[in-house]
Amino acid sequence: MNQDIKLLSRRDIAARIAADIPDGAYVNLGIGAPTEVANCLPDGVTIILHTENGLLGMGPSPPKGDEDEDLINAGKQFVTALPGAAYFHHADSFAMMRGGHLDYCVLGAYEVSVRGDLANWHTGANDAIPAVGGAMDLAIGAKSVFVMMDLLTKKGASKLVERCTSPLTGVACVKRVYTDHATFDITPEGVAARDLADGLSLAALQEICGVRLTGG
Repeated sequence: MNQDIKLLSRRDIAARIAADIPDGAYVNLGIGAPTEVANCLPDGVTIILHTENGLLGMGPSPPKGDEDEDLINAGKQFVTALPGAAYFHHADSFAMMRGGHLDYCVLGAYEVSVRGDLANWHTGANDAIPAVGGAMDLAIGAKSVFVMMDLLTKKGASKLVERCTSPLTGVACVKRVYTDHATFDITPEGVAARDLADGLSLAALQEICGVRLTGG
């Protein structure tokens, strides 16, 4: 990687996502990196966070030492509950997800294809541990699906691909992909890259991805 390119941190990516979620939206944050979005919501905006283990009105992570063992998200991380929060059965939570009651979900991914196919529950490797959780329900139930991920694998391969090789979670469901290199909009005309990392050109980004990109 060119040393002049300043990649975004996980916090930076989460802040970009939070800024793109409109006031009044109901949002599910997936396990892992997406949970950081809860700590980046802008002041003066009301965004209602949902976690699939049965909490609506989830707040940010608690200060160290103030954790409540009864308040965790689906990834078993400590969270807070905002005034007016509601608790409910796991089945009711999935009914919200499947019933189209969530405006957005933010998920991690192993791969996203140029047409918005999502693979995030199994790598396909023989020794991999599948972890589908509620991802399939969210992929088809949320009105808009955002993905938060590093653009490259640890081996340097792009996770934005022409065609997913890992088992699919959902077909043509992803609207936008936020990465440490850039944000990608999945459109009927192709993939549009915008908000590129400082020092990164569109031509260089396209070479890294190996897929055709347009400027956003």
